[in-house]
Amino acid sequence: MTQLADAQNLISELISRYSSRVDYLMIRLEEAEGTDILLRGDTVETLSEGISIGGHIRACYKGGWGLSSFNQLTTITDRIEEAIAAARMVGEEETILAPIDPVQAICKLPLTGTDPRKIPLIQKKQLCDFYTDLLKSVDGRITTTSVRYADNAQRVIIATSEGTAIEQSWVDMEMRFAATAKNGETVQTGRETTGSRKAFEDLIGLDYQVKSAAQRAISALSLPSVKGNIYTVVIDPILTGLFVHEAFGHLSEADMTYENPDLLEVMTLGRRFGNEELQIFDGAAPEGHRGSYFYDDEGTPATTTQLIQDGVLVGRLHSRETAGKLAEKPTGNARCLNYHHAPIVRMTNTWIERGNTSVEDLFTDIEEGVYARNCLGGMTNGEMFTFSAGEAWMIRNGKICEPVKDVTLSGNAFQTLADIEGIGNDFYWDESGGCGKGGQDGLPVGCGGPSLRIRDVVVGGEVG
Repeated sequence: MTQLADAQNLISELISRYSSRVDYLMIRLEEAEGTDILLRGDTVETLSEGISIGGHIRACYKGGWGLSSFNQLTTITDRIEEAIAAARMVGEEETILAPIDPVQAICKLPLTGTDPRKIPLIQKKQLCDFYTDLLKSVDGRITTTSVRYADNAQRVIIATSEGTAIEQSWVDMEMRFAATAKNGETVQTGRETTGSRKAFEDLIGLDYQVKSAAQRAISALSLPSVKGNIYTVVIDPILTGLFVHEAFGHLSEADMTYENPDLLEVMTLGRRFGNEELQIFDGAAPEGHRGSYFYDDEGTPATTTQLIQDGVLVGRLHSRETAGKLAEKPTGNARCLNYHHAPIVRMTNTWIERGNTSVEDLFTDIEEGVYARNCLGGMTNGEMFTFSAGEAWMIRNGKICEPVKDVTLSGNAFQTLADIEGIGNDFYWDESGGCGKGGQDGLPVGCGGPSLRIRDVVVGGEVG
């Protein structure tokens, strides 16, 4: 781990040598080591450990950006020349970056337990084997299983022409489980995902969670499909977290709004989107979550940003450039997956604050509705979303009744926020998120929220 330290003096010397040729210059160096294991049934598809060292140069001139990445430190001066040349070639306007205070810091996200780098590869593989056996053991109708394990330790140094010099390091871990059950022509799948930035122990003892994925697949084989209709629904905190991230969070990323005048008009600060109980936040400052850090990839300190206050839009997520162009404050949301990419505006930990209604009372007076829990998958297209529930039940006269399958929830994000009728007093952090945007897939994020009651939701299934 000395290679980066040896490079720090070189970086500061290069910054001072080249910074006069552009408006802004950043050098990022990165060292990463990780493990990747994928088992499909008994077949080992991936079993690897790797170390990568590299970096990138970002230069800005008259509003134009140049990016050049490298994995040979000996080529760094050539890469700086490339980034500067690219920026000067495309820059035609004005460089507008919201100001931040320069900072010099060394910070490490603390582990609360065992560092996965201290666990031998064979032990990680044995853990995957154990969970594979658990999935299979649930029922003979389980036809295929998959277990994925990944850990990644990153150490990043960034230095800028404004005097910022930061070294950050963290470790991220994730496991994904899936089981598919088949009975004749009927096929059903159950999934579970978990992640941590705290301890390898967080991935041990997941027996109940893993088996529940297989049990959901088996149970769904014999369930009736929900009758497609418009229902009042109650969703659990996992679906709430998915909704606030996918359906609303991405619309709060200021590069999306800045590049889309129609969306910027819709996302006007001060506009009401929900009832007065609705509070939505995003931020990397809360400790211990998968989207937590001290500084973003531009050196802006982590914050907690309120996006919706008392049902009204009051904030959005920014890089320094989007904050500068919209004359707002930077929020510390410029993130990149690794040195191959430039930082873009990304969520960190996104959540809806808990409300005042007991979960039991959310079901009161619903004559016919749907209770949806867990997530099988989802997609968004602008402000429209569709999510598949992992399990669901009909609600009849305020009571949870028979289970049903093939429950998809669809709608318009803004209309759905307005249709939230009740916010539960429960709360759950889901650390399973890997977010994709702009070709940077699998960026760790956290999502949280309470159970919600929402009216007039389009629920897909069999149309009777």
